[in-house]
Amino acid sequence: MREALATSWAQPVASAVTIVMVAGMCATVLLTTGRTVGAEQAVLGSIDSAGTRSIIVRADADAGLDTSVLDRIAEIEGIEWAGAFGTASDVRNAAFPGGTRVPVRLAWGGDLQALGVPASPAVPNASAYASELALEQLGMPDDVGGVVTTMGDEYAVMGPVDVPDYLQFLEPLVVVPQQRSTESSPVGVLVVIAERPDLVTPVASAVLSVLAVDDSSKVNVTTSESLATLRALVEGQLGTFGRNLVIVIFSLTALLVAAILYGLVMLRRKDFGRRRALGASQGLIVALLLTQIAVLSAIGATIGSAAAAAGLAASGDPLPGPDFFVAVSLLAIVVGTAAGLAPALAAARRDPLKELRVP
Repeated sequence: MREALATSWAQPVASAVTIVMVAGMCATVLLTTGRTVGAEQAVLGSIDSAGTRSIIVRADADAGLDTSVLDRIAEIEGIEWAGAFGTASDVRNAAFPGGTRVPVRLAWGGDLQALGVPASPAVPNASAYASELALEQLGMPDDVGGVVTTMGDEYAVMGPVDVPDYLQFLEPLVVVPQQRSTESSPVGVLVVIAERPDLVTPVASAVLSVLAVDDSSKVNVTTSESLATLRALVEGQLGTFGRNLVIVIFSLTALLVAAILYGLVMLRRKDFGRRRALGASQGLIVALLLTQIAVLSAIGATIGSAAAAAGLAASGDPLPGPDFFVAVSLLAIVVGTAAGLAPALAAARRDPLKELRVP
């Protein structure tokens, strides 16, 4: 390593050319494919925000769907989250008899904490949590208060609840988390979130098979399968375009780097001949050159990535993730080092007697 660094420092022109080539390779890939990947990630993020992994089951009151379905769903693989909600009942602010009415739903689930609901509510089965929209309509600027249903049931609003995109259809949302008991309770809405968009279809089929309802005609199932298909289509087309472009750019740059390095090696052939005459093995010459190229490639990849990131940020284009920058940099180092293999082998095989012969 020390010898490689000393050699690089002693040959500033050759080192600068190698750094510029690798930096240009990284910058070109990031400014072309990187822009495409950034746009792809932005588009996929927008699609994902619409809930590409959701499976929503709506059931009439007499359909026979109850909370026991959560136990059966728990045995299905590929599910990230599941929650059951009872049928909606109107509630109003207990302090305003003529206040705006909003729907309240009993809620069951093993991970309601994902909605901002504490694991142990202060008042079991009677603590309510409301979304910002529901709190505004109820007239609760301090996020606390009491609500009463049309049947006279009272709940204590203990604070706000987060409403993810897959529960936006329930807005304005007021939930009352319930503790599971041996007796099942009727469910009006069942929400299941698959771990990945491509699992929506098989997970939906598995969920339908364990609903155990009395009348399937009174159950409506809505999935995001169309959005998941669109997501896969967008990801596939943009991903293929980006991969093909990366292959072309890296291949052309590798050929240029190899040609330039071969020329530089030929200019230094007498130096390598002296090293061989002094006892340096072919393996040492190859290792010395590859180490030197790897170090210069790392410097060039860092400069090119930083310049491309600054350019994308200045133009307002979406930036790809850090993993893409790291992957491109590592690939550039590997390509640059691989491109130097042929020149390194050519340098190691030079005949020292021929190179040191004086005309």
